[in-house]
Amino acid sequence: MSGNIFAKITLKRVFKWIGIVIVAYIGLSVLLTLLYKVVNPPITFLMVQRCVQQAFDDEREVRLKKQWVDFEEISPNMVKAVMAAEDNRFKKHNGFDFEQIRRAAEDAKRTGKKPRGASTISQQTAKNVFLCNSRNYLRKGLEVYQTVLIEAFWSKKRIMEVYLNVIEFGDGIYGVEAASQYYFGHSANRLSKREAALLASVLPNPLKRNPAKPSRSLNRKTDRVMYLMNKVGSANLE
Repeated sequence: MSGNIFAKITLKRVFKWIGIVIVAYIGLSVLLTLLYKVVNPPITFLMVQRCVQQAFDDEREVRLKKQWVDFEEISPNMVKAVMAAEDNRFKKHNGFDFEQIRRAAEDAKRTGKKPRGASTISQQTAKNVFLCNSRNYLRKGLEVYQTVLIEAFWSKKRIMEVYLNVIEFGDGIYGVEAASQYYFGHSANRLSKREAALLASVLPNPLKRNPAKPSRSLNRKTDRVMYLMNKVGSANLE
């Protein structure tokens, strides 16, 4: 009898602590989302994760290159390039492109292969700023939750601004300004159409692609991105 009572008390405490953790996480996530609406994220979980990986890999240099630039200091070519390459419905959806998700599911069913990625720029921003770069259902669920938050509290312009300042463009290279300086030797506001398309084309595998020394396949993807840039419309966001 006493064993049953002890088990009930222990279970009650477990649920209590689970509840406390959930409430604390929700409160912190909302607070950070509101804070990052006006304050630029100083560092992200992905940056920390990469630095740890670099430190334990003898073949990699511990490097963290980043320099924040405001949206107005980024070439419109870059805004259009990432929309063309990653999310051509960015200005229309509310964080999730259900049409792309449906197509990815249909392609996977038809080919029997793993579904291709259908993450939007909003989802990638939520993952890069607030979460680690793991692959599991918990992280994906938190990504959905955090995407809803930033779409609710941030403008599309702010989402794009944060995205272009934290996205990974190479090993230890984060944000369009650092990438533009590193690969092309000038600021992000001077990116040409092709340079912007090259940077966008290294996504989502920036550790395996070099926009300064593009392979034949990367050049083909860049040509495709440049073609699609003509179809995404204006780079102006609100």
